[in-house]
Amino acid sequence: MSITLARVELFHIAMPLLTPFETSFGVTTERRTVLVKAITRDGIVGWGEWAGDGPGYSYETEHTAWHILKDYVIPLAFRAPFEDPREATQRFRFVRGHHIAKAALEAALWDIAAQQAGMSLAAYLSSCTGHPVRSRVPVGVSIGLQPTPEALVERVAGFLAQGYQRIKIKIKPGRDVADAVAVRRAFPRVPLMVDANSAYTLADAAIFKQMDELELLMIEQPLGYDDIFDHSRLQPQLKTPICLDESIHSPDHARAAIALGACRIINIKQGRSGGLAHALAIHDLCAAASVPVWCGGMLESGIGRALNVAMAALPNFTLPGDLSASNRYYAEDLIDPPFTLEPDGTLRVPQQPGLGVCVVEQRVRRATLRHLAIEAGAV
Repeated sequence: MSITLARVELFHIAMPLLTPFETSFGVTTERRTVLVKAITRDGIVGWGEWAGDGPGYSYETEHTAWHILKDYVIPLAFRAPFEDPREATQRFRFVRGHHIAKAALEAALWDIAAQQAGMSLAAYLSSCTGHPVRSRVPVGVSIGLQPTPEALVERVAGFLAQGYQRIKIKIKPGRDVADAVAVRRAFPRVPLMVDANSAYTLADAAIFKQMDELELLMIEQPLGYDDIFDHSRLQPQLKTPICLDESIHSPDHARAAIALGACRIINIKQGRSGGLAHALAIHDLCAAASVPVWCGGMLESGIGRALNVAMAALPNFTLPGDLSASNRYYAEDLIDPPFTLEPDGTLRVPQQPGLGVCVVEQRVRRATLRHLAIEAGAV
């Protein structure tokens, strides 16, 4: 069935975090994002979420996303029906960059297409790719910088008690080796990784060589946010796998990183990659090269989390992702029921049609800073 959009609504929202989240970019106390609600002519509703952050992560912000969606992407979406959500990548190519904004509307199209097919999004992805999907996905937790190594160890202990399978700690210059050593000494067998969020340069290689003795799963994005070449010089110096995140904006970037030996693992964020279609291409490219992938998180609400969980059900997502339960970040999620952590450290993949979660619009509107509805005939 084709998708003909009748109306698209944008919600600029703010959701307070349960606790501040600190990285090398700074401290986040609330999640500000843009939700996309797309309605077809026959009344099917699809949802998407802008999975970005402030300008420390990308040039995209919630304000640029609002502008790009309102003035460019939504008008392009109204031009003609979509026979397949993967057509969005080609339709929206007129807009250079702004991957996360384009991905937010594309996500709503995937939600609609899966509902039309009467399938969960995970099952629909399986039908599109030919890959089997799992009913549960293993998940880890990302922990921001804490006041002291001792406080970090205490925080890690709390999440392990909840059942999370993997621990990721944020690092920055001056808060790196000592923190990683403290966690490893306290928990010698726990799968552990560190995430630098591009805070270092190649001149800091000695820091990461010290971490080689800690048997880390990976070191995520140690060098420049747009770099592949220097990572290709750092990886041969380390036993620990490097994982690229911010550097991978497209399948072509993934192909280059693998060819240059810049990493041994890739973090797939569908928003940063330009949408689910590009994320699927990166998944397949990495699988062919025997490079494992995992799903990164951006403090998403349950709307974006549902998309990520469906994607992470694909077979080459062999490492636990940053897909923690709703109560990791929010007192009240935008969906009902919320995502909860299973006793075995997994999240259940929603089985209802589309995203498979119920968006509680009353909660959305309570969190809304501004709202805009655009009719197909108005642009």
